[in-house]
Amino acid sequence: GAFYAHIAKEHPNEFDRVASGHYARVARDYKSDEVELVLSSDTLKDQTYFLAHLNQKQLSLAMFPLGYLTKSEVRQVAEAADLPTKDRKDSQGICFLGKVKFKEFVAEHLGKCPGHIVEEETSTVLGQHDGYWFHTIGQRQGLGLSHGPWYVVRKDIPSNTVYVSKNYYSEDKRRDAFVCGQFNWIDEDFDSMSLVGMVDLQCKVRHGARMYDCTFKLSPNRDQGEVFLQEDDQGLAAGQYAVFYHNSVCLGSAKILGALSW
Repeated sequence: GAFYAHIAKEHPNEFDRVASGHYARVARDYKSDEVELVLSSDTLKDQTYFLAHLNQKQLSLAMFPLGYLTKSEVRQVAEAADLPTKDRKDSQGICFLGKVKFKEFVAEHLGKCPGHIVEEETSTVLGQHDGYWFHTIGQRQGLGLSHGPWYVVRKDIPSNTVYVSKNYYSEDKRRDAFVCGQFNWIDEDFDSMSLVGMVDLQCKVRHGARMYDCTFKLSPNRDQGEVFLQEDDQGLAAGQYAVFYHNSVCLGSAKILGALSW
């Protein structure tokens, strides 16, 4: 995306493709010039969830050399080549931040704006936060509240209020169906096809190896869809992204807009 735009501007006509270290694969049809985003060989490290926001043009210019290797195999290659990074620990955060903490990065770019942390059920003010943008739905850590556990259940942006509850995770609250929109279909055939009734797909709702079987139903005007997971996921929240797959091919992404059964 942004990286390609930069080098295309600064070094026009000097390259054909951009290679990155993402764990993903690109399958090319050299007759039609279409590409598919495909799951990597390492299901734990797979990064197609993040790359699902790219389009055909961007993916056609990308190469992912690590996509056919597992992390352990990459380390073996690094060891054999005696690379300086051969013993570096795996990154658990946002790779381009380096040693900068996520909260420090957000504070530098968005600043701070104190607001209330409020209990959802009683409207009691429990504490203060530095800005709603520091918190995500379902978050437990980093709230600074006692007598928990507390979970972020919603955010009121106009008033800069973060609402919390002890009852976010509950066996009697099914989270297995949601409405989504703002689609980015990588597979242009899927985007243009006429969907009738329910379509069986697979779905990820966050980065990682976990993938759900699901059924997908597109609305008549094609701007929203209903997704029914085969299993419960207590971490579902509006604002997250769902990424859809058919077998090992990533079809595209959509933003989770709200609940059908929460």
